[in-house]
Amino acid sequence: MIEVREALPSEHGEAGRITAEAYREFARPDSGWEDYLARIADVDARADRTTILVAVEDGRILGSLTLELDGRVSEADHEHEPLAPDEAHVRMLGVDPGARRRGIARLLMAEVESRGLAAGRSRITLHTTQRMVAAQGLYEALGYDRGPGKVFPDGFVLLSYSKRLV
Repeated sequence: MIEVREALPSEHGEAGRITAEAYREFARPDSGWEDYLARIADVDARADRTTILVAVEDGRILGSLTLELDGRVSEADHEHEPLAPDEAHVRMLGVDPGARRRGIARLLMAEVESRGLAAGRSRITLHTTQRMVAAQGLYEALGYDRGPGKVFPDGFVLLSYSKRLV
């Protein structure tokens, strides 16, 4: 049975490793992806401002995500505006490549929605990239609506999604 819960501090290293490994296939050698993968792996750097969720089976972390409810991953996060009072934001959802297609991302997202509602939020927001086609399909299947994307000077496109909670 897969359990979704907050990560223990002793699990931060493994949660970060799994998430970075999930993103590695999207890395572009001509960009700052190696720095980004290092930031993704550093769960300790964001755990005091965010909620780190993990999907665990038999003591093994299969997936992880970062949930911004009260603050951003970084207080100097220039990628995103401050959270709106009604917003919960998902970052860095990653599933161990060897454990994909088992519904782990869906379980993590269900927990996000439950926690968002419990915290009095009425919508969940997130971003993904054009290359993350499976993620786009997942979010759309879960009822997330696509919003405007953001194009960076180097041509990188960040896609936005949001869902109203009932």
